[in-house]
Amino acid sequence: MGWRGPPGLVDSAPAKAIVVYRNGDAFFAGRRCVLSRRRAATFEALLDQLTEQVEVPFGVRRLFTPTRGHRVLELQALQAGGKYVAAGREPFKKLDYIHIVPRKPTKMRKLKEIKPVVHCDMIVPSRWQTFHRTSRHVNVFTNGRLFIPPVKIIIPKFTLTEWNSVLATIGEKVFPLGGVRKLFTMNGHLLDNSKDLQDNHFYVAAGLETFKYFPYWKSSKVPSEVQQKYTDIEKYSRRKKIEDSQGKEPHKYNISRKEQDSVFYAKEGKKKMLVDSLIPNGAEGDVYKAQTPSMETQGALEVREDKDVQVEVPVDQTPAEIVKEDEEFHNNPPDLESNKHLSRTSARIKKWFHFLKKNHMAF
Repeated sequence: MGWRGPPGLVDSAPAKAIVVYRNGDAFFAGRRCVLSRRRAATFEALLDQLTEQVEVPFGVRRLFTPTRGHRVLELQALQAGGKYVAAGREPFKKLDYIHIVPRKPTKMRKLKEIKPVVHCDMIVPSRWQTFHRTSRHVNVFTNGRLFIPPVKIIIPKFTLTEWNSVLATIGEKVFPLGGVRKLFTMNGHLLDNSKDLQDNHFYVAAGLETFKYFPYWKSSKVPSEVQQKYTDIEKYSRRKKIEDSQGKEPHKYNISRKEQDSVFYAKEGKKKMLVDSLIPNGAEGDVYKAQTPSMETQGALEVREDKDVQVEVPVDQTPAEIVKEDEEFHNNPPDLESNKHLSRTSARIKKWFHFLKKNHMAF
């Protein structure tokens, strides 16, 4: 047995239980605190104990009475079962602390989940689950990189509320060129909403580039039933392309003879291009002469053009004139005696003309 001191030195005073409120908090229903002489020997130790039990900004530094707001300064002033207000450095805030009723926690209403029928064998997607309460487990390929296996990614439920957050989560583990900007199914269908995501499905993450059609479903990581599904889709698309390439003959409608004779019926056949000649028949070569005379000009006298009228003709349409300078030179040779008065310059010009004639040259 341990040693016990004298009976006179043992403190036999009972512990006090008080209720402490938070200053200025109308929703804090109070905290019951037990004050023992061993832990709270002084008033400062009491304040430290209340700081641990009642959360007050900057700690408990003052105690007040709840009704009048009188400050408590000593341990002896505390009464067993009394009610007090704990405060920091701020002044007392008057409220009806004694009649604060604690609020009962509201019960969360359980959302009913629509579960699939037990005896049904078809694969039901994850849309039957509550959208905001479940996460998504998806497998993501990298666009255009067939030999990289898919990455399994868990998308948390709070991330599903925003599509950009979903793409950012996928971009942490899949690294296409330019980051994850788009998400496709394995057959190239673009997704734009997190509601379209299904659990344990396979998708293709891409950047700004277009979707590259590769047989992603042939990967060994893809289950056999998913491979068979996409293989059947590929066979069907190929068969349809072959049928479209062969083409079908246009359907010929049975049109009656009466409808064919109608002016509103467009007959088949090549259009004949009618090109009228520039000069009409019966005209005298004048392009400005009308084919049929106007009713207003019938009976009027025709005014002929005067021979003396000069008409300016373009240079390229002017007929060429024959120069008879050489013949006149032969018929009338120059008289040297009569031209002695010519200057030396004119003599040089004549010699030049003789030289051109001799060599059969022209200007």
